[in-house]
Amino acid sequence: MSDIQNNDASVEPATPSVTQNDSAAADSATNEEETLGAPRPDGDTSSAAKDPEDWVTGDEPMTGPQKSYLDTLAREAGEELPASLTKAEASEHIDRLQKVTGRGQ
Repeated sequence: MSDIQNNDASVEPATPSVTQNDSAAADSATNEEETLGAPRPDGDTSSAAKDPEDWVTGDEPMTGPQKSYLDTLAREAGEELPASLTKAEASEHIDRLQKVTGRGQ
């Protein structure tokens, strides 16, 4: 027989060592864990920090994910929208159609 180890056991990732520069982050992580989607401390519930009209890249064509989501929302709302929307226009339609369809509440 050979001395091959059984690889069925799961291997846990190595824990990175904490350096002196990381100690403040490590201390805060043990006291309170960071979460995504948590309410903002200032009570603002909007997802955009700026009005889409003020976006630097707002006049660029909408992104692939925007186009896909907007297509879904428009179908659910029974609307047709041009496929040539800008990022800012797409964002505004997404916000509006989320209210119409009940998504994003």
